[in-house]
Amino acid sequence: MKHIVIIGNGIAGVTAARHLRKLGDDKITIISAETKYFFSRTALMYIYMGHMTLQDTQPYENWFWEKNRIDLIQDKVESVDYSEKKLLLASKTEVSYDSLILATGAKPNMFGWKGQDLDGAQGLYSYQNLQYIEERSHLIKRAVIVGGGLIGIELAEMFLSRNIKVTFLVREKSFWNKILPNEESAMINRHIFEHHIDLRLGAELEEIIGDDSGKVKAIKIKDGEVLDCEFVGLTAGVSPNIDFLKDSDLNLGRGIKIDQTFKTNMPDVYAIGDCAEFEVPLEGRLPIEQVWYTGKMHGETVAHVIQGEEKTYKPGTWFNSAKFLDIEYQTYGMVLGQLFDGQETFYWEAPNGKISVRINFSKETMAVEGFNFMGLRARHEVCVPWIENKITLKEVIENFGAANFDPEFYKKYEAVIVQQYNEEYPNDRVELKTKKGLFSNYIQKFKRFSLTERSS
Repeated sequence: MKHIVIIGNGIAGVTAARHLRKLGDDKITIISAETKYFFSRTALMYIYMGHMTLQDTQPYENWFWEKNRIDLIQDKVESVDYSEKKLLLASKTEVSYDSLILATGAKPNMFGWKGQDLDGAQGLYSYQNLQYIEERSHLIKRAVIVGGGLIGIELAEMFLSRNIKVTFLVREKSFWNKILPNEESAMINRHIFEHHIDLRLGAELEEIIGDDSGKVKAIKIKDGEVLDCEFVGLTAGVSPNIDFLKDSDLNLGRGIKIDQTFKTNMPDVYAIGDCAEFEVPLEGRLPIEQVWYTGKMHGETVAHVIQGEEKTYKPGTWFNSAKFLDIEYQTYGMVLGQLFDGQETFYWEAPNGKISVRINFSKETMAVEGFNFMGLRARHEVCVPWIENKITLKEVIENFGAANFDPEFYKKYEAVIVQQYNEEYPNDRVELKTKKGLFSNYIQKFKRFSLTERSS
């Protein structure tokens, strides 16, 4: 029996532990300095807003870990001795391992702003970050959020729930426009303004100003304007949490370098989740994948590899989802701010400016290659096979009702989407298919696709 130690109890590390237990009887230990029990990190904002408690965000009962013989240690790993296969913890305890999985997650980016270490300047990634914000919220009249990404807009929504005024500094000319195409980015700009958030586009933080007691009292923008505030949310992205691993023989880049089996350059040491960086990314994928569902896939795959199976990482089509205040967002395939060479796009937006559909497709074959949905829910088990089976734009449009997953009584937009398509492609007109059972009948074409197998 070998001892498998996992540093980090996020979704990647816990998934690895669960699958290792399914596959064998090895001793498994998870070490985390954050919390003793695994919780859903994506639900942090809902704890603050009073919608959930920490316990509500824990998918497993506390007895689950003992029953499954997974030992939990709440402590911080100070260093790793790869030659002796030992970990030194902050408590001065040593833990030996036979196999080590590094699932250390990420941390908020800090770009050396003057005043970034003042009391009241903080990111939002860990449970400790949430506690820090909670403890100070009753003193905050205005918060300034730096960085126009998903964590930043979550933090803005959190403060709005407490009637705290928010100023949002976004360095780019439009919100998240490195990821979102122009139309979707403009939609989110409007939505942010509608929520009475002071959105400053093209604005960069120069300095965080403190008072005599070392607390945040204002910020200075690079154009010279000074804004009074009691809190600065530093949400300009995250980076792999690997500082304690530096100055060693472990191969590091932005993250911990790995191959497609999650092996590092050190014997019996693996890396998964937000801290891992593929040396050679798969086509259409990013070197660092900081997404919930990919963390699950990392954990499952590495468990099989450690148990001696010849298994490599096969994540399939890129997918992500998020929420911009009241607007839900889903994306399938790699849809970025700019089209790839040889691509064209079909874009429809509802008159209310809060619902849209984007379909990127090959100019040569008309096969769909990516989707963006704003304010409209689409079925995973339809959209992914559309991309993987290279279904044409025409067929997607006429069968669009098979993908729509909005609840009953929601307004349907398939007819107007078809109408716009027919106006743009008058020589290739389509008729909308609306017969009962369209979804169940349509996906029979894609029996080879199994959502359960992809995501379990």
